[in-house]
Amino acid sequence: QVQLVESGGGLVQAGGSLRLSCAASGVTFSNYNIGWFRQAPGKEREFVAAVSWRDTPRYADSVKGRFTISRENSKNTAYLQMNSLKPEDTAVYYCAASQLWVWDDPSEYAYWGQGTQVTVSS
Repeated sequence: QVQLVESGGGLVQAGGSLRLSCAASGVTFSNYNIGWFRQAPGKEREFVAAVSWRDTPRYADSVKGRFTISRENSKNTAYLQMNSLKPEDTAVYYCAASQLWVWDDPSEYAYWGQGTQVTVSS
C-alpha cells in the first residue's frame, strides 16, 4: 500500500509562517521525486515546489524566495516551509510522488496525499 499523508496546515495571518509535512509509506522514499501542489476553490491546481531524488529543488515564481522544500529520507518525510504568507496562498495543499523528474506537471505524479488546508487571513 502506497500512502502519502500531509499535515501542518491551518489558519495563519498574512506575514506568518507554516511548515507542511508529507509522510510516505509503502515506497522506497529516496527513489521518488516529491512535489507540492495547491488548489483554491474554482481555480486550477497549480505547481508550488518540488524536490528530486537527487535533491534538486524547483519553485513556482509565485513562491520563490518565500517557500523552501526539503526532504529527510531517514524519516520518509518531505517538508514545505512557508514564510511571508499571503492571502493568495490560501488553498488545499497536496504532496505527490513521481519517478520521472518533470517537476511541474501533475500528470507525472502517480501518488497523492489527501491534502491539507492552508488559510491565510489579511
